[in-house]
Amino acid sequence: MGKIKVEDCGIQGLKVISPTVFGDERGYFMETYNYNDFKEAGIDEIFVQDNQSSSRYGVLRGLHFQIQYPQAKLVRVISGEVFDVAVDLREGSPTYGQWHGEILSAENKKQYFIPKGFAHGFLVLSENAEFTYKCSDFYHPGDEGGLIWNDPDIGVEWPVPEGMELVFSDKDKKWGSFREFRR
Repeated sequence: MGKIKVEDCGIQGLKVISPTVFGDERGYFMETYNYNDFKEAGIDEIFVQDNQSSSRYGVLRGLHFQIQYPQAKLVRVISGEVFDVAVDLREGSPTYGQWHGEILSAENKKQYFIPKGFAHGFLVLSENAEFTYKCSDFYHPGDEGGLIWNDPDIGVEWPVPEGMELVFSDKDKKWGSFREFRR
C-alpha cells in the first residue's frame, strides 16, 4: 500500500523517512512501518521492541548509546515537535564523530532511522511531545553509555530558543566528553 520517501542525511545509513499520507475531510491514514518497503529502501532491520516517552518543553534527552548491545532505532513524534540528533560513533566510519539533526513533529510525520553505532538525543521544542521508537534489540539494564549534550568536539547546534530553560535527567548532566569516549 503506502510507499515511503527516504532521504539520506550525509552520514552513511542515517535516513529520514516520509510516509505517504492519505487524507480527506475525515482525517488521515498512513502506514508508519512496512518491513518490505523499508528493506527495499535499504533499511533491513528487524525491530523487537517499541518504546514511547512524553516530555515537556525544554527537556533534552541524550546523547545516549548502547555499549554491548547496540540498537538501530526508528524514531518519530506523534504529538508535538522535537529536534532529534544522531552522532556517528562507528569506529572506522568516514563520518565518525559527525552529527545530523532533524525536526520531527506530529505535523511533518517524518521518521528518523538511526543505525547501530550512533548516539541519539532530542530536544523538545513544543509545549509537550510524545516520542515513539522501534528498537532492533531489547533493553539491557546497565548497557547504556552517553556523551554530554554540549560537547564542543561534536558541536551539535541545538536550536535553543531565547529564554528556554533546558531540563536534564541527573544521568544526562554527568555524561563524559567525546574525547573521553575515544580513549
